[in-house]
Formats: sequence, C-alpha cells, structure tokens
Amino acid sequence: MTGFDSLEGFLDKWRERWPEWPMVERFLAPETQRRTLAWFALLQEFDDMLNVSGDPLPANAKLGWWSEELRGWDGQRSRHPLGRLLEPVRAPWQALAAALPDLVEARDTAADAGQARAALAGFAEAVAAIEAVLFESGADPRAGQAVVDQLLAQRALALGAAAVPSALGSEQAWLRVLLSQWPARVAGPRPRRLYAALARGRLQARLRGGTYQPSPAGLLWRGWWAARG
Repeated sequence: MTGFDSLEGFLDKWRERWPEWPMVERFLAPETQRRTLAWFALLQEFDDMLNVSGDPLPANAKLGWWSEELRGWDGQRSRHPLGRLLEPVRAPWQALAAALPDLVEARDTAADAGQARAALAGFAEAVAAIEAVLFESGADPRAGQAVVDQLLAQRALALGAAAVPSALGSEQAWLRVLLSQWPARVAGPRPRRLYAALARGRLQARLRGGTYQPSPAGLLWRGWWAARG
C-alpha cells in the first residue's frame, strides 16, 4: 500500500498534525516510540470521526468498520496497517470497540461542561485502559479524566464555536473552563502526559488569540515537566 493507506502514511499523517512531537519524543524509550506513534495515529482517526463537520454518514461507516476491526484484534486478525504494531499487544480492544458508538452521541451540543465530559467518559476510560497495558504503566483511576480533558481540548481546537456547550456562550469561555479543569500533573502513562502537554500548549495559544509557535527550549521544558509524572 502507498500514501495514507500504508503504515508509514498513517504515522506521517499524525506527525504532520503534531510537528512538535519529535522534541518531546526523546523522553520516551526508543523501543516504545513507534508503538506510541501508531496508537496516537489510531486515536487521531477517532478524533476525526468525533469532530466531523457536514455529512456524518461516512464517519459513522468508518466507526462501524473500526468496531469490527478492533474486535478482530483479540484474535490477531488485523486488516488495518496500524494493527501491525498494536494488535500483538493483549489489550482490551473489545472494550474500545464497544465504546466507539459514544463518539456519535458526543457530537451533539452539550448543555454544559459536565454533560460534555460525561458524553466522552466511557470512550475515554476504554482508551485509558488500553494505554495502561500498551505502555505498561498500570491502572490509574484518574487516567480516564485526563483523556477526556484532551479529547475536549482537541475538539474545541478543531471545531471552534461549534464545540461550545450551550451554557458557556462563547468559545473563549469554554477554553477558560477547559484550562481551569486541567490538572497541573496529568495522570496516565508517560506518552499520554507528553501528548497532553502539547495539547495544553495549543489550547493556551488559542485562548490568547495567537498562533501556537513553541520554541525548541519551551517544548523541551514541557516535555521534561510532563515526563516527570
């Protein structure tokens, strides 16, 4: 396969969206870096299906396909290129497959911040459970909330005002809420903490009304802080 139908294509697509990643990736063990890229590339596919604008039917069809695909990973029957790196890990893929329909419901405009978080809680817990196995970090009861924080942040960055809960009124108000609820120390394994540090930086830049242009020194500081746990 070539282009975005190949394993390298999917990894490159994620790298293109997160060009700052190489600066923080150095805080990961070399043997985990490629698997981390594959996992985040997979999550990006789901982000795109959550944050769809326009006709949702193609995204819904993809979610259905992915649900079937993930169920096959327990039996080591992957068809997708990302499965080459992820499927060998004996993670709770079935639970993630079962949580994918939550993304359809979570597209609806939430009434408030609590409803926005609740809509993604089941999917986030499934993601956190896989990350505990994938990155050999052990279970952390706070990890699911860390995933919710990042999902909502990336949804706000992708959709702008369309992602704002009804009670908040404006994109700026919603961004302030998201940042106020973001803990100083993010829970979960090191790859998640590094990824969250980049997402937080982008969210802060949006709130300031500027373009996210981090310096190498700033990224290294963020990476070091996140890697410490």
